[in-house]
Amino acid sequence: MPTSDAAGRFAPSPTGELHVGNLRTALLAWLFARSTGRRFLLRMEDLDRVRSGAEAAQLRDLAAVGLDWDGDIIRQSERLELYLEAIAELRADGLVYECFCTRREVAEAASAPHAPPGAYPGTCRHLTEEQRAVRRRERPAALRLRAQVPEFTVTDELHGNYTSAVDDLVLLRNDGVPSYNLAVVLDDALQGIDQVVRGDDLLSSAPRQAYLGSLLGLPPVRYAHVPLALNTAGQRLAKRDGAVTLPDLAAAGMDEDAARELILASLGLPGNLQAALAEFNPASLPREPWIFTAGPNAGPTARLNP
Repeated sequence: MPTSDAAGRFAPSPTGELHVGNLRTALLAWLFARSTGRRFLLRMEDLDRVRSGAEAAQLRDLAAVGLDWDGDIIRQSERLELYLEAIAELRADGLVYECFCTRREVAEAASAPHAPPGAYPGTCRHLTEEQRAVRRRERPAALRLRAQVPEFTVTDELHGNYTSAVDDLVLLRNDGVPSYNLAVVLDDALQGIDQVVRGDDLLSSAPRQAYLGSLLGLPPVRYAHVPLALNTAGQRLAKRDGAVTLPDLAAAGMDEDAARELILASLGLPGNLQAALAEFNPASLPREPWIFTAGPNAGPTARLNP
């Protein structure tokens, strides 16, 4: 059983309202944390693309479905110095290099077999100082990790041991903004988070992040990558799919309690949050996506993907 200092978390980006898929992941993160005696923390991942009023709307919706959280809300935009200190530490160990590639060049370059999507092929890894000096006059450099292993393994509550390739991930973008991969690893460690529950679209990122944490001497985390909510086309649920946010559902006649009951039912759990907590068992969770459909009168129907 974890100590009282251990924690789980939900960490949305404040770019807009949460939809039922986001709320489903948040409910799962809360259930995982509370069922194991962990604190439950909230963090706003607001390094870029922030929409005015989005954070307040997200907090409102999380509270509306019955979630509570511990301590203050952390915002990444207030922690830039910590990220830069970590980069300096890695740089002192010879584990950082400048990269001048554009996103298009990275996308068009051939990656190693079995590498995660968008993996960096190492184009700038072996530039000489003279070559770097020339490139600096053309465009500002990003900073990348000089990875020392080809792959890394993490333990996931739903997927078991999962191994994936490790590439030279970005640590600092060329606009001076720390990368998501660096920020999330540091934040989890500094907040005492040892349980990370999030969508399974991020599973392939976990080995890279865990490897980065090991280089920084941070304690490992245990992951639970949960199935996403999808639309009927098999794509990640989005606001464009119709009645998918709490305000949308309320306008169609479904209040917050009914929305929570619908989400928990998709997990095979009772609609009351405390009753769901009493029955919660990760081994019994669905392993397939939740297909969510806004019905003809904006009343939602949903099913598990067969």
